[in-house]
Amino acid sequence: MNDLEQFRQAKNRFFGSDPHSPLTPKQKDGFTGLSYFPENTDLRLEIDLEMLDEQDTIAIQTSTGDVQEYLRWGCFRFEIDGQQAELTLYLAPEGNSYFLPFSDATSGQETYGAGRYLEVEPLPGGGFLVDFNIAYNPYCAYNQFWSCPITPQENRLNVRIEAGEKIPDGEWVRHE
Repeated sequence: MNDLEQFRQAKNRFFGSDPHSPLTPKQKDGFTGLSYFPENTDLRLEIDLEMLDEQDTIAIQTSTGDVQEYLRWGCFRFEIDGQQAELTLYLAPEGNSYFLPFSDATSGQETYGAGRYLEVEPLPGGGFLVDFNIAYNPYCAYNQFWSCPITPQENRLNVRIEAGEKIPDGEWVRHE
């Protein structure tokens, strides 16, 4: 079993039984596991970050109508299936973690419509690890008790990112 498979199994255990899971007790009763794209090693990228000339604060709307502020930190430029793509990396308000929300051409069909998230890792010597295989749905995808930042327009891609979590399926899923 590889690291990604172990990560996914641990996440299923967390969702199904941990008291801090985003699922309600009723949802946990029917939970059978999250749905994922197969691992795609081509979407595990080591990318240099282009720092923005002006690192300004952006107010991002949440799923419950609130607003959260993030610092626009830098930009990733990369290629997916021969198409150029660009995503803005944000620094969380507390300044100790990076946040990369995105939506793509799978959003609303195969993946959660409001987009998915990534926490990227700085690499020794510069650059970042951007592994779309660990892209995940925000907790608001599971029930209305969560408030999640909605992917800003600048991070909505026209390419398909066929990696990471898919739309939740099953009877345990949030239905509106």
